[in-house]
Amino acid sequence: MQCYSELTPPTAVSHAVSLAFVAPGAANLVVAKSSLLQLFELRPASAAASAAASAAASDDASRLVLVAECPLAGTVTGLARVKATETRSGGDALLVAARDAKLSLLEWDPELHQIATVSIHYYEGEDGGLAGGCPWDPPADDAPSLLVADPGSRCAALKFGARRLAILPFRQPGDDDLVGDAEGEGEETRRRETATAPRTPYRASFVLPLTALDPALTHPVHLAFLHEYREPTFGILSAPRAPSQALLRERRDPLSFSVFTLDLEQRASTPLLTVSGLPQDIFRVVALPLPIGGALLMGCNELVHVDQSGKTSAVAVNEFARHYSAFPMADQTDLGLRLEGSVVEPLDQETGDVLLVLRDGSLAVVSFRRDGRSVSGMSLDRVDSDRGGRCVQAGPASCAVKVSRTSLFVGSEVAPSLLLGWTRRQSQQLARKRSRAEVLADPDADADTALSDADEDFMDDDYDDDLYDGGGPARVSGSAAAPKTGEQAATGRHSFRVHDFMLSLAPLRDVTLGATPPRAPDVTRAGDETVHAPLGLVAATGTGAAGGLALLHGRVEPVVLYETAMPSARALWSVRTNAAAQGEPAAAGSTGRRGSKRRRGSSTPDAGTDASYDQYLVVSREGQAGGEGGSAVYRVEGEAAVSEEVEAGEFEKGQETVEMGSLANGARVVQVLRGEVRSYDSDLSLSQILPMEDEDTGAEPKILSASFADPHLLILRDDSSAVIFRADGGGELEEVERGEALKSSKWISGCLYASAATNGETLACLLNAERGLHIYKLPSLGEPAHVAEGLRFLPPQLDEGYAPRRAGARAPIAEIMLADVGDRVAKAPHLIVRTEDDDLSIYEAYHHPSKEERNGSFCDGLRWAKLPQPHVALSPPITSQDGTPAAEPQSHLLRAFADIGGYCTVLQAGASPGFVLKEASSTPKVLCLRGRAVRSLTTYHAPGCRSGFAYIDVHDTLRICQLPPSTRYGDLGMAVRIIPLGEEVQALCHHPRRDAYILGTIQQVPFKLPEDDYHHEWAREATEFLPSVSQGLVRLVVPDSWTAIDTVVLDPGETIQAVRMLNLEVSETTHDRKPLIAVGTALVRGEDLAARGRIYIFEVITVVPEPTRPETNRRLKLIVKEEVKGAVTALSEIGSQGFLLVAQGQKAMVRGLKEDGTLLPVAFMDLQCHVSVAKELASTGMVIIGDVARGLWLVGYTEEPYKLMLFGKGGHVGVIAAEFLPFQRQLFILVADAECNIHVLQYDPEHPKSLSGQRLLHKSTFHTGHFPTSMTLLPSSLPPSSFSEPSDPDAMAIDSNANGAPDSDQQNDKPTHVLLASQSGALAVLTPLSEDPYRRLSSLATYLTNTLDHAAGLNPRGFRARNPASTATAAFGVGGGAGGAGGKGLVVDGCVVRRFGELGSQKRAEAAAKVVGGGVEGEWVLRRELGCVVGGAGLGFI
Repeated sequence: MQCYSELTPPTAVSHAVSLAFVAPGAANLVVAKSSLLQLFELRPASAAASAAASAAASDDASRLVLVAECPLAGTVTGLARVKATETRSGGDALLVAARDAKLSLLEWDPELHQIATVSIHYYEGEDGGLAGGCPWDPPADDAPSLLVADPGSRCAALKFGARRLAILPFRQPGDDDLVGDAEGEGEETRRRETATAPRTPYRASFVLPLTALDPALTHPVHLAFLHEYREPTFGILSAPRAPSQALLRERRDPLSFSVFTLDLEQRASTPLLTVSGLPQDIFRVVALPLPIGGALLMGCNELVHVDQSGKTSAVAVNEFARHYSAFPMADQTDLGLRLEGSVVEPLDQETGDVLLVLRDGSLAVVSFRRDGRSVSGMSLDRVDSDRGGRCVQAGPASCAVKVSRTSLFVGSEVAPSLLLGWTRRQSQQLARKRSRAEVLADPDADADTALSDADEDFMDDDYDDDLYDGGGPARVSGSAAAPKTGEQAATGRHSFRVHDFMLSLAPLRDVTLGATPPRAPDVTRAGDETVHAPLGLVAATGTGAAGGLALLHGRVEPVVLYETAMPSARALWSVRTNAAAQGEPAAAGSTGRRGSKRRRGSSTPDAGTDASYDQYLVVSREGQAGGEGGSAVYRVEGEAAVSEEVEAGEFEKGQETVEMGSLANGARVVQVLRGEVRSYDSDLSLSQILPMEDEDTGAEPKILSASFADPHLLILRDDSSAVIFRADGGGELEEVERGEALKSSKWISGCLYASAATNGETLACLLNAERGLHIYKLPSLGEPAHVAEGLRFLPPQLDEGYAPRRAGARAPIAEIMLADVGDRVAKAPHLIVRTEDDDLSIYEAYHHPSKEERNGSFCDGLRWAKLPQPHVALSPPITSQDGTPAAEPQSHLLRAFADIGGYCTVLQAGASPGFVLKEASSTPKVLCLRGRAVRSLTTYHAPGCRSGFAYIDVHDTLRICQLPPSTRYGDLGMAVRIIPLGEEVQALCHHPRRDAYILGTIQQVPFKLPEDDYHHEWAREATEFLPSVSQGLVRLVVPDSWTAIDTVVLDPGETIQAVRMLNLEVSETTHDRKPLIAVGTALVRGEDLAARGRIYIFEVITVVPEPTRPETNRRLKLIVKEEVKGAVTALSEIGSQGFLLVAQGQKAMVRGLKEDGTLLPVAFMDLQCHVSVAKELASTGMVIIGDVARGLWLVGYTEEPYKLMLFGKGGHVGVIAAEFLPFQRQLFILVADAECNIHVLQYDPEHPKSLSGQRLLHKSTFHTGHFPTSMTLLPSSLPPSSFSEPSDPDAMAIDSNANGAPDSDQQNDKPTHVLLASQSGALAVLTPLSEDPYRRLSSLATYLTNTLDHAAGLNPRGFRARNPASTATAAFGVGGGAGGAGGKGLVVDGCVVRRFGELGSQKRAEAAAKVVGGGVEGEWVLRRELGCVVGGAGLGFI
């Protein structure tokens, strides 16, 4: 029994589509990342800068801002835009195709501010086969599915299976077709059904075999709907016989392009034209809009255009086009292009130019020559590097979509996806170019068009350095005008630049644990506490030139610039007076967030930036022995430090400070004490004292908390009253008159909010004793402008009219905070709700009707949407350094800050300190702060620490910190930093003793036939269009600078298969051991020659470093280089004597390192096909060996005598990755196959079905939806009692140590996790469970599956159990799980369970009552298991 949970979402973009989704005329982009659907809006630079209120975002580039996202219980295989009738938003609808022939129609719901499902259509048969398919047809999974939509939105087609086509018609404006309008029905029947049947935007769909259209369509390749036809018309590329490279002479030019018109009423088709004799390497049909029209056929070596009359024009782009095809083509073979894996998108509506994104990431533009309305020819033009031709770093791209007139989105599954902007230099004979002022003043031009037309020369794209650490694309600029083509006046020369990017970890090829030292100066530690994890997760990511390393941490690990002891400190605030603050800094930020202008290679803004810095740090101290507390003032030093306590004017130091702030544009510094409010001048001279006294009763209530929003001050007192002061023009504070509603209510929390979203108005957000939200628009305090009493239930949707259907449990809300959350590109108001358990609920503010439809204030039409937030606070009691309980818990733990490292964020103090962080392209994420509990936090802005923060922990330690540079948080919910290497990393490992990483990378080199005495014809090879082969390199990388200090270059064609750090025996006499690096390679020289391999053993030695590079004091020393038969595909340490297990070819050998530098075989075992996995459970002699075709073996190794023995087999499933999972003295084995399934096997020789252990019991199968790349066994940082029961003493005892784990002396009952990496960039963790936690989480998953809405109507239960039990039984032969044959249902879907926080308090209490039994204890049990098992808390060491 296990629980599968995704730590990070997938990042590989597989599909994208541009449409007006949220409103008519909106510029939206929908992106599919495997099982994640994201909706973006294109925000011009002027709007982004206004939204961010920062000059740092004024680089005239459009940005992608996330509107909504939803995880899907399925894998997306296609997206299409449909202009449906009567959508809720008035915009377009979205068609989503998923695996197993599913179609979902989605639309935007502006009332609920989310993506809504209109309908779902299934086309697979009930028996798992195709609907109406033939018995001999292959399964649907064996043939790729394709979703295309008619440009006129009249229908959509889903090609699935081998040759099946599902047609979904859509209603058009003015249609008289009604639901149920069958042939022969009378008008009276139609009118009667119209009154009763709901009108849907679609009509009944139907499925046609392609052979019904034409018997020759037996081998379809691709199809697309064509433009400018009166009826839905599509072109299909097919062949009567399967194309084959081996039968090129017999089947030369077998493809044909046929055009059919569909009659949706009669469900019939009419053939229009057929073009035959097309080259066999054509793989895609691209429909071109006017002014070109027709279809563009893409081949590997040529491009072919077919117009509406069937006239063809072709161009050859390399010399092999002539050899492969006899089709007539124009000659542009000098370009030497490879079109495999290229994507095409129409670029210019005026000229009809088309953009090609090639496999290597380079760009080319296809131009057409026209004679009237027909195309007479076409030509290709490579985009030079100085015009942005290499701005796409690596390919192949997965999709390309035109988002606006001058912006294009290029998605990728192997590199970061990019938003490109382009311009075209116009001819000199055209009209005079308008000036920038004229363009911006044009009322008819939108912001995106105006900015694009106004800029001819591009500016620096420094924001790319955030992702690539200073190695972004080069500066690009405009170029000369292009020559005329045909009738065109001038097509112009296109120039491209990167506007925005999406972070991507895909594909994750290998992961390891290792030290990731922070970029921090040496500071004097005030204690033994560290804010940095002992280890970090280092992953090999990217392909080709986009390859590099990804450094991941589960928490925020700040760069500590200064640290000192601060005894008895309770809270602190930074103070910025008017004398030092004449204006806000233009680019206050030191972490290189997007949009900031900074020097290359520097983590801080330009020193010449006009910035204002903090002058003082005010610290509030607790009283000793119950006495009165006090306050202290420290001067802020320029180099991120504080001086000794200073005397600052008439500042009150004898009392404890509650809050500090400034009003009147910094002219007044306000100190809020327990019994009064003091106002000071900029030099801290006393200006005004406001005592807290109730005029009606004469009582003197104490102040609990305060909030500032210039010129207002909100005070909350211990009698549950709220008072608001306002600073006049002279800075004097005056109380704002309160209404009866405000006076009579009791308030427990509140804050002030003012930003550009409120048009400068100040809002007072108050939480009453009944936990209802009241918002007042200042200075009016008579009646609230917005009331949401339903906040007490924390519902998914909240508005003024929300009322629960029945009385239920109320959430124990302790505090609210309305603040902007985001980065410099985009920020928006969010309501942060903190409960008494320190859990955070995040609500996003939106309006219905939208802002465009109303002219009122911010509170008019205000609604709140609850955002998914799986973070669970595990709050231990706060204690002092001596172990005694600290002071009473603070009621004011949330604080909002406008700029910490470029983020608008909310910080939470207390036992679960953390940040609410959000990128422009992500939802808000809650990330914990590494270290102990925090008493108080504040911003810290000084010349040596720009846009930093300071905090005091419970051990009275003051730290001044910055967020690490080049690190992003909101994308994954983890701290991630990309280290670009420019090479594809195949494998890596960490050498802890030398603190270095050893990487196995590959590069592409040209391949030429070698000189051979038996093949004299090879010498006559005269082609310059050479293929490329991979060449391996072994690099030694140090984490200090993340640069390679030593490199070993392998032979061309030799690729690295495995890199492992092993503790091997180096002396047969003394039996000494050393940590050595083992590298396994493969030499593949073609399919007609046997593969060979090599084993390399390296030692990392110390040498004299270079004079200016102290990190170069390590080198790789080659100890062993041995060539063997067969590729070396897996390596592992084995046994207790320091031997090496090598999977070479079809054998597994145990070898020992001799002193003469050779490897001595001592034991072997014959295998079958190709070994993909070979791992040992440390110090046990138990080994798993996985084969890509023949399943998995469990092997035992003995040393007296040396022998490998087969214990058991695990079926005939293809093994891509595998790992041990010991739990409670039982041995489980996880197997990941090529169908994205995880199989759980168990070795139990006492089970009767195992035949004394000869068969591994198949416990369960779980579908992940992500192609696996690696599995890694990791120890848990949690105690066994966190999520397991006491183990059975009579069960089989095994050692659960994890190779490479931080602690090498794990106990047998120490819990473990298995970390799974995938090609889609998703990281997941699989945690073993005992009986009781499994039953609780499984019941909770069932409840949530039945209660929550699931996007696109997809069923999570069916998605996870995608393969039937019969398939698993056939593969493994025996089942031993509780679910019967196949053992389905023994893995809990953590992706569903983590959505528990989306429920309101009533549903949460209901779920806890059903699962645990209700009560506070029941909810705490669920919270503990959600945090430990689902939330990834067991990986606390990263």
